Amino acid sequence: MKEMKLFLGPQHPGMSGNASVHMYVDGDIIKRSYLLPGMLHRGFEKGMERHLWVNNISLIPRVCVVEPDTNEMAFAMAVEMIAKLEVPERAHYIRMIILEFARLSIHLMSYGGLGGPTGLYTLMYHAHTDRNTILNIFEKITGHRVYHQYIVPGGVRKDLPVGIEKDMHSFLDDLESRYEEYRDLGINNLSIQARIRDTIMLPKEVVWELGVTGIGMRSAVNKPYDLRKVKPYARYDQIEFDVPVSDYSDAYARVDCKLQEVLQSISIIRQCLIKMPKGDVRVPISKGQAMRWTVPKGYAYACVESSRGEFGYFMVSDGGTHPYRVGVRGASYPQGLLGVEKYLPGTRLDDASLWIDTMGVCSPEIDR
Repeated sequence: MKEMKLFLGPQHPGMSGNASVHMYVDGDIIKRSYLLPGMLHRGFEKGMERHLWVNNISLIPRVCVVEPDTNEMAFAMAVEMIAKLEVPERAHYIRMIILEFARLSIHLMSYGGLGGPTGLYTLMYHAHTDRNTILNIFEKITGHRVYHQYIVPGGVRKDLPVGIEKDMHSFLDDLESRYEEYRDLGINNLSIQARIRDTIMLPKEVVWELGVTGIGMRSAVNKPYDLRKVKPYARYDQIEFDVPVSDYSDAYARVDCKLQEVLQSISIIRQCLIKMPKGDVRVPISKGQAMRWTVPKGYAYACVESSRGEFGYFMVSDGGTHPYRVGVRGASYPQGLLGVEKYLPGTRLDDASLWIDTMGVCSPEIDR
């Protein structure tokens, strides 16, 4: 038996999402691999075409379970572009607050994910404890911890609860005060550096070949291409923040960019809380007949900068109560499917989980 077949996921803690990577190994080196998404939520695009516009609000967050809010935002923006809805000013800032807390949540989850495969569970426990605090904030705002169904066409579902700003500032101050501790627990730790420096490469030519965006691209080509900057939505053009980049393509560079983005997200949320005006948070769209609401004929492509890169919805309306066509551009599709098959081979078996984690793979985006 020169070659053995092994499985990574869906029960493996190193696999993010209910998918399985089938690996053929020779010794401890992966020779062939392919993704089997059979355990996933599937068929989102066709499912959206069979649901009412308003009913899709509860379906779309499942396209990426750990970062559902980018789906809500892209879906809402596409509908608003077709229906020519003007979102209230206050809602723009609330949306940015939600999106940046979502970015913090998934970056902490991914960073903590380094602890499992490397045996440094303290990092994982710290990161998931802080992520749980973010979920508490989401629960106070939206009533839900995971699938928030909060960003809707026309604005947000309801205003921020009284006193939530105090909870936000308290968490952000605490997280920022422990930032250097996080670095020491993780990428400054020699054990983790030995596993992620000069390995799990994503070279510039591979970035262009696969169409990788987000941190995977910015950490390899040293270009600050971020949709919040180059194609601003909400009110990101009125907020000051930097886009971390690197000119090296190893796993360490990608993780370092994520950590730098944590500080940027903290700054963005604070600025939003200062600049956010009073006023309405949603424009009425259905006049009490949500189940019969129709969107005018037209089409639009709306995209946002998720933690993994460009996340987009192409949507067509025929003037009815359902979307006529929906196409989702999953941010982690290139590296999550094509990358697994073409570039995971050659990796050591014990680094397969680190490959999935540092590449930023959210499995449900792949089989939509």
